[in-house]
Amino acid sequence: MLSGTPSPEFSGGFAPDNLVIGVDEAGRGPLAGPVVAAAVLLCKPRPSGLDDSKKLSPSRRDELEQRIRRRCAFGIGVVDAAEIDRINIFQATMLAMSQAVAALCDAIGCDPSMVLVDGNMTPHGRRAEWRWQARAIVGGDGIEPSIGAASILAKTWRDRLMRDAALEHPHYGWERNAGYGTPQHLTALREYGPSPLHRRSFSPVAQLDLFSA
Repeated sequence: MLSGTPSPEFSGGFAPDNLVIGVDEAGRGPLAGPVVAAAVLLCKPRPSGLDDSKKLSPSRRDELEQRIRRRCAFGIGVVDAAEIDRINIFQATMLAMSQAVAALCDAIGCDPSMVLVDGNMTPHGRRAEWRWQARAIVGGDGIEPSIGAASILAKTWRDRLMRDAALEHPHYGWERNAGYGTPQHLTALREYGPSPLHRRSFSPVAQLDLFSA
């Protein structure tokens, strides 16, 4: 679990009773690597051009990531592949979101009044760590700027982790596919077998384990 630090804009521009933060995740579907969640409290004025990270070019995402990290308060939650296998990807995603919000609260020194979560579910009632009022918004990363900012941070953070992991496990092309099941990744899985960072509860990784048993 990692956190950023509040910007000068944050410390002078918000009151604890009206803090609304956005949360999103990246990495639910890949065959390898962690699931990553980000929580963001936007500064005033907020960075322009925030949107669903999937709609942005890599260069634009990187540019916005630097602006968000420089000027806004944020928290990051990371749940690794072994924990995903242990508790399942849904619970791992809820855990990563809980970690991200807790990290942000530590960074700003107080709890938000509302947490806006991308999707149709929140961790409320699903994770014991979650203590905040929350609202789920389907397509929120393209509607709510704070969720859009969180989607950008979550994706760029996870992509960077996978590029680093690719240096130790070069066969799978993670620097290009971020752990998703591309043809190259599947071919490498069949040839080299799963790495320690693969999610063994995910098909086709689970099938490979079954056939090799």
